[in-house]
Amino acid sequence: MKKIINVPEQVVEDMLQGIAAAHPQYVKRLEGANVLVRAQKAPNKVALVSGGGSGHEPAHGGFVGKGMLDGAVAGAVFTSPTPDQVYEAVKAVDNGSGVLLIIKNYTGDVMNFEMAAEMAAADGITVERVTVNDDVAVENSTWTIGRRGIAGTIFVHKLAGAKAETGADLSEVKRIAEKTIQNVRSFGMALSPCTVPAAGKPSFTLAENEVEIGMGIHGEPGTHREIIRTADETAATLLDKILADMPVAAGEEVAVLINGLGATPAMELYIVNNKVASLLKAKGIHTVKTFVGNYMTSLEMAGFSITLLKLDSELKDLLLAPADTPALVQF
Repeated sequence: MKKIINVPEQVVEDMLQGIAAAHPQYVKRLEGANVLVRAQKAPNKVALVSGGGSGHEPAHGGFVGKGMLDGAVAGAVFTSPTPDQVYEAVKAVDNGSGVLLIIKNYTGDVMNFEMAAEMAAADGITVERVTVNDDVAVENSTWTIGRRGIAGTIFVHKLAGAKAETGADLSEVKRIAEKTIQNVRSFGMALSPCTVPAAGKPSFTLAENEVEIGMGIHGEPGTHREIIRTADETAATLLDKILADMPVAAGEEVAVLINGLGATPAMELYIVNNKVASLLKAKGIHTVKTFVGNYMTSLEMAGFSITLLKLDSELKDLLLAPADTPALVQF
């Protein structure tokens, strides 16, 4: 195993310290916790907290800032944060307007975030929860009951965060988060595995000419393995699966996210986007905004996912609202 780390047991600590040192204008490390919060606490607004296992950077700490999250909790690599860590984040960001927890649909995350919500409620903090399940690849997976939450979570952060910035109350912010979840779908593939530092070996194996379609962000199995095809053919397969699950009619509008899993060059992601853009145009679907890059990764896994967010006027306005975070200054 070749990794630029110190010791496997220290990777999350060193990473969080590095993020805080790089972006002090955006975030600070919560003392004694694996939590990043806004450098300046935002007053008089609903606070948003998300998180999950480390190894998906820039998710989730890279999305802490104006127009998105107020706090992000980091578990061990590919491991849910503990309830007490999430609880500390909730306490740190709450300003009396309530807290919304944005949870990816993995069994450990759901259980631990729910326990944290109960702990916070016992302290008199109003907490609501939403669970993101945008992955259309498989109905149930290694770590989930129901669909997995993957890169579509970024759109939930963005739109719910934009709504919170308007001063909307907790019920309205939650409504927007749920509406976004209902209108976002993702599908991905992998060319190569990743290596969890503590494990020291690849999480799965693929033949030199083989790829996995529908691979999860923790290395969970997808729908099938196949011989590698062209970028255009692969992009069309993934997009077709998304549109079969969430039909988008000619004349409707979408946002597109072409998400790299950590080791995919920007060149290849833009090649994928070229095909996605042409397919959507041919169908009469208007792309309002496109995002290409690493948003929710899987350490050094090679591959990508496509996310479509179907927009109406309300969601479109929130998508285009300004945001400023370490990872999303382009929003």
